[in-house]
Amino acid sequence: MSAYTYIVRCADGTLYTGWTNDVAKRVAAHNAGQGAKYTKPRRPVRLVYEEVFASKEEAMRREWQIKQLPRDRKLALIDKVEESQYNE
Repeated sequence: MSAYTYIVRCADGTLYTGWTNDVAKRVAAHNAGQGAKYTKPRRPVRLVYEEVFASKEEAMRREWQIKQLPRDRKLALIDKVEESQYNE
């Protein structure tokens, strides 16, 4: 079973990082007000970044690493993914 680390951009422009086994379901939960205390008052959220891992532990480890990054480094991760989507 795959596990994912993801970043969502909240309606107020802030970023939230988490991990899950089902990204679409988790983003829907955030938007329904059931995802996390942080995102509940900042809806809607939009998925802007995700990474896939073979295990929950790897996804959780990566979540922690991303949460330690300053905002500009998180934005650089997001920009890199958005750039690659346009170059396909």
